[in-house]
Amino acid sequence: MAYTTDSIDYSDAAIPDILKSPHILASNIDRSLSSTRSKMSVIEEEEILMKTNYVARILKNEPELLPITKSNWYKEIHWSQAIFLCIEPFIALYGISTTSIVWQTVAFALFWYSLTGLGITAGYHRLLAHRSYEACLGLRYALVTLAAGAFQGSALWWAKRHRAHHRYTDTDLDPYNAHKSIFHAHIGWLLFKPRRNLPLIDITDLAHDESVQWQHKNFIALAMSMTFFVPTLVCGLGWNDYRGGFFFASVLRLVMLHHSTFCVNSLAHYLGDMPFDDKHTPRDHFITALITGGEGYHNFHHEFPSDYRNALKWFQYDPTKWVIWIAMKCGLASNLKKFPDNEIQKGRYTMTVKALNEVRDSIAWPKDRTQLPIISFEEYQQMSNGDDGRQFVLIAGFVHDVTDFIDSHPGGRALLKSQVGKDATVPFHGGVHAHNNAAHNLLAMMRVAICEQGGEVECLKKQL
Repeated sequence: MAYTTDSIDYSDAAIPDILKSPHILASNIDRSLSSTRSKMSVIEEEEILMKTNYVARILKNEPELLPITKSNWYKEIHWSQAIFLCIEPFIALYGISTTSIVWQTVAFALFWYSLTGLGITAGYHRLLAHRSYEACLGLRYALVTLAAGAFQGSALWWAKRHRAHHRYTDTDLDPYNAHKSIFHAHIGWLLFKPRRNLPLIDITDLAHDESVQWQHKNFIALAMSMTFFVPTLVCGLGWNDYRGGFFFASVLRLVMLHHSTFCVNSLAHYLGDMPFDDKHTPRDHFITALITGGEGYHNFHHEFPSDYRNALKWFQYDPTKWVIWIAMKCGLASNLKKFPDNEIQKGRYTMTVKALNEVRDSIAWPKDRTQLPIISFEEYQQMSNGDDGRQFVLIAGFVHDVTDFIDSHPGGRALLKSQVGKDATVPFHGGVHAHNNAAHNLLAMMRVAICEQGGEVECLKKQL
């Protein structure tokens, strides 16, 4: 049987088909866009950008405040928040170093930490900021009341900034833009006055939410009560540990809860991988999930923010999704939103292929057949019998230079030497040995030409 370059095409045999998918490889599109851009003036590009990009338009028309310098830094500090956030760790350190540990207080501190943390994750975040599920009025009041014990601002204040974060992620309109620094994303944005006014954010739903409005109007009283008074009184009246209730269940708990939430804005944008999208900084990591009470699968969350889950797999730490699910089973929550699994898989597939493309680009591949010269079978035989000592083998229509490989051939030098100047297609493809994929890949790297007749067998047929 004759093997010609038309009957069997091995020109791209070493490149997986999945990596040649037209909707994944956008190099041609990029080149086209670059060509178009080169024909436009800088002014035209800016005009188009202003018309089509809301963020760019806002940044151009609303200049930021003066930069913070040595001469004006004290004017730009948000003093009330800065003092509160900077003093609380020292109060906690003083308290835990001077107060006896009572196991009931420690247990209650952990319990209160979990409850007030759920007020943030299940209440502020997934219910109010993202509307990923619906809750009955009683549960809404309970969540905003518990969240007040986290002392992170009212639900209205918190949700508005979080929606801005999602809408303008990683831009100068993002309140806790991770590109500025991990310090800024973690706590700096709270210590210093914002350099820009908060952009347009739709919070009309929150403006009509009676639980949100009630909490907003009474936030200071609620926050002081749930943060300090309730835990102190519970520990004091319960087992006569007022001091432990204040330092452990109130202050230390608050410090830990603050920085747990802050890590969602900082650590979750720096640590981990990006299995669904790499356009922005959010990342997924188990450690971040542990630190933040299950909010650490941040790449998934930013890609599918309306999903009530923060983690897909059962073993990924996300207690909030289970609390919401239990609330649904108890009739307290409903309409738990899930992003279509098909779309989630598309995101994962795209990133997987992108990673494979990066690996592909780092690998040396054989020359494309269009770059190889076409020779006759007689020319191939002349090459094989040349005085330069080069050794050539014809397989599947391609001429391969095996000179540097012949002594390393696993089947022995003699076997490969016997095929020099001949058509070795049949022996290579099972006549002598059915070579594996690695052998095919290695062979493809030795291509030097294409034989126009396809091989010795075809040549003999024509002579007959």
